[in-house]
Amino acid sequence: MTEFKLSASLEEHDDDVRGVAFPDPKLVLSASRDATVRVWKLLEQEPPRYDCSISSHGSSFINAIAYLPPIKGFADGLIVSGGKDSIIEVREPGREPDQNAEALLLGHAQNICALDVSPTGEYIVSGSWDSSARVWGVGKWECDALLEGHRGSVWAVLAYDRDTVITGCADKNIRIFSPSGKFLHHIKGSNDVVRALCRVSPKHPSGAEFASAGNDGVIRLWKLNGKQVGELHGHESFIYSLTSLQSGELVSSGEDRTVRVWGGDECMQTITHPAISVWAVAACPGNGDIVSGASDKKVRVFSRAKEREAVPEVIRAFEDSVKSSSIPKQQVGDVQKEKLAGPDFLQQKSGTKEGQVVMIKEDDGSVGAYQWSQGAQSWMSVGTVVDAVGSSGKKTDYFGKDYDYVFDVDIEDGKPPLKLPYNLSQNPYEAATKFIQDNELPMTYLDQVANFITANTQGATLGQSSEGPAASDPLGTESRYRPGEASSSVAASTPPSRPKILPQTTYLSIKTANLRTIRKKIEDLNEQLIREGDSNAALSEPQLVTLHELLKSLEQSLAGSSMAGTDQVLEDGVQLVTKMVTTWPAGQLLPALDLLRLLAACTPLLATYRAKDGSSFLDMLVESKVFEDPERPNNIMLAVRAFSNLFETSEGRNVADREFDTIQTLVEGSADISNRNLTIAAATLYVNYSVLFASSSYPHRQCATDRSGVLMNHLTGIIRVAVDSEAVYRSLVAIGTLLGLGEEVQMTAKINYGLVDALGKAEQAVKEPRIKKVNGEIRALMAQ
Repeated sequence: MTEFKLSASLEEHDDDVRGVAFPDPKLVLSASRDATVRVWKLLEQEPPRYDCSISSHGSSFINAIAYLPPIKGFADGLIVSGGKDSIIEVREPGREPDQNAEALLLGHAQNICALDVSPTGEYIVSGSWDSSARVWGVGKWECDALLEGHRGSVWAVLAYDRDTVITGCADKNIRIFSPSGKFLHHIKGSNDVVRALCRVSPKHPSGAEFASAGNDGVIRLWKLNGKQVGELHGHESFIYSLTSLQSGELVSSGEDRTVRVWGGDECMQTITHPAISVWAVAACPGNGDIVSGASDKKVRVFSRAKEREAVPEVIRAFEDSVKSSSIPKQQVGDVQKEKLAGPDFLQQKSGTKEGQVVMIKEDDGSVGAYQWSQGAQSWMSVGTVVDAVGSSGKKTDYFGKDYDYVFDVDIEDGKPPLKLPYNLSQNPYEAATKFIQDNELPMTYLDQVANFITANTQGATLGQSSEGPAASDPLGTESRYRPGEASSSVAASTPPSRPKILPQTTYLSIKTANLRTIRKKIEDLNEQLIREGDSNAALSEPQLVTLHELLKSLEQSLAGSSMAGTDQVLEDGVQLVTKMVTTWPAGQLLPALDLLRLLAACTPLLATYRAKDGSSFLDMLVESKVFEDPERPNNIMLAVRAFSNLFETSEGRNVADREFDTIQTLVEGSADISNRNLTIAAATLYVNYSVLFASSSYPHRQCATDRSGVLMNHLTGIIRVAVDSEAVYRSLVAIGTLLGLGEEVQMTAKINYGLVDALGKAEQAVKEPRIKKVNGEIRALMAQ
C-alpha cells in the first residue's frame, strides 16, 4: 500500500502538543502544554493550507482532547478538552476563548489525561490521575457514573459502544465497565503501565475488537471477553497513543520519536519525527489521513493521497529536520563507537524489518542513527547520537548560582517544565527533597526524582570546569523526567543514603489553582441562580466586582507577590465567599469552597473573620452541612484542604489549635477511606497537627499528648485499609512525628491502637521504598 507522506506541518503551539483529533477532512484539533486548544481549518486543498484559531486558553497544561459530533443545537459539534486543572471544558469550535464554555464538567480531583466520546454521541468518558474514570451524560453535563477500583492513574479510556467502556490504568490492568458504572471484568495482560486504547476495525485479520499499548512498547490485541489474539512488536520505548484506520490498519506513536503504521501483525511504515516524544496520533474517518502531536510543538498531517501531499520543499524540510535531529545517548543505550560499522554498511546490508535502527560511525567520528524503510528499501538518516544534558563538563547558571546540572522536570502539572538544579557535591535525596518542597509536589516523587538524578549523573566527578554555560540538547527535552512514569534511561542503581524522614517539621499546604476557571464557573452558576429567581443567593454586580478584585489579589499571592494594600479587598472577599458557602445549593459549592481553601492559605483574615452574628468561618462550614453530605465527597475534600491550609498563618494555627475537637470530629466523621482524595486531604491535615503538637514552642504538652491519641486512632485506621501510597505515606509521617512526643504516646499507639500490626499491613499493601523507610524509622522510635 502507498506510504504516508507529510501533508502539512502546523506550527502555532508554544509547547508540547499532547492531544490531537481529526474528526473531518477539513478540521484538525490540538491540545497543548501551552494551555491552549487550537482549531485548524483547511483553507486550500492543493497544497493543503490551514487557518489556526485558539478555541480555549487556560492557565495550565491541556493534555486530552476529543470531539463530539453535531447534536441538536450544536451544528458544528463540540470540543471536549481537559488537563491539569481537573476540569473538563465543553465548547463550540467557533467560540472565542473569552466566551463562556457550553459546560464545565467538575468531579475529578487531579489531572485529566484521557477523554473519549461514545460512537453514538450519548456520553463522554474521562480518565484521571485521581485513579478514577467518569462517564458524563451529553446534554445533561453531569457525571452519570464513577468507574472505581483502579489502583493508579487512569491513562487511557475508550467509549467502545453504548454498552461498554474500557479503561487502561497505571496498575497494568484493563477494566471493562458498563456506562452505568457497573464493573464487568478486568484483563491482566500487560507487563507495565497501560497508556493507550483503541477500537479495532472488523477488517483486521486477527478478529480483535480493541487494542492496548503502554510502557512496555508492545501493542496487544484483545477480544472484549479478555482473550488476547495478537501482539505487535517494533516500538523501542513507551507507546503513548493508538488509533485505527477503516482499512483495518492500526497507527501508534510513542517515546521512540515515531508514528508506526501496522498492517496485520507487521509494521508497514515508520515515520520518525524530529522530536523526543510523539504524544498523540489520530485518524480521519473521512479520508484516512492521520495527524500527530509531538514534543517539538508541532502538529503534522500525513496522507497517502498524492493530491494532499505538501509541496516538495516542505517535505524536504521535514526530512532534513529528522536527519539533523540529535538523539540523546540515553535513548539508544550503551554505544561503543569503536565497534560500530562505517557508512559502507548502509550500502552493503539491507534491513530485516520496517523501522529497524542501526548505529553507524560516520567519517567525521560522530555516531549516526539510520532507520530501515521497507517501502523505500533503503536506510534513512534519523539523527545524530549526542551525550546527555549535563555531561559536557561545564557549569550552568541558575538564579545566580553555578550548578553542575540543571535538569528539566516535566511534572505535567500546570506549568512548563520545572528546573531541578544539582551539584555533584549534594546528596541526591536532599536535592530531590528540596525540589519537591520548593514546588509543592507530593512526596510520592522523592525516590523517583532522586533515582533520576543518580542515573543521569553516573560517571560524573567533582571538579568540573566552569567554562561557560552547560551545553543542552537542541530539542531541550532529552533529560526531561516525568514523575509517575518508568524511564528506560534510569538505571536501577543503589541510591546514596537518604536523610531521615522523621520528624516532619514543616507544614503542608495545597495552594495550586486555576483562578480563571474558578471565576468562570462562579459566573456561570450565578447566572443560573438569577434565571431560577434565587435573588438571596445570587451575587449582585458590586459583589461580582469584589470577586474579580479578590481573584487578582489571590493571583498575586499565589505568584509570590506581596499582598500589601489589599486587606479591604480580602476582607470583602472573605465575606463574599462565606455568603456563597452558606447560601448556594450543595451541588454548586465547589468553586466557593475552592476559594475558601485559597483564602485559608493566603491571608489570616479568614481565620479571624467574624460575621455580624459573631459566627466564624468554621461555624459557617458547619451550618452549610458540607460534612453531612457524603454524596458530595469533593465538597468535603475541599473543606478539609481549607483546614490544612490554616496552618500557613499563625492566626490560622491558633484557630486550628483552639477548634481541634470540632475540626477532628467533622473530618473523622465524614472521611471515607475508600475515597483517595479525601483520605489524602485528611492525612495532610493530620500531618500539620502532628507538626504543631511536636513543635518545641507548643505550650500545652499534656494537651498535645492527649490529642495525639485521638489522631492516632484515625491514622492507624487509615494505614490498616488504605491502598493509596500517598495516603498511607502521609499517615505514616504523621504517626512517626506524633511518636516523637514521648513514651506515653508510643505505648498508647502500640497497646490501644495496635500500631505494630497496622504498620505490617501498610507495608504489605504498599510495597514502595519510602513506605519501608518510614516504617523502619517508626519501629526504631518504638524500640527506644
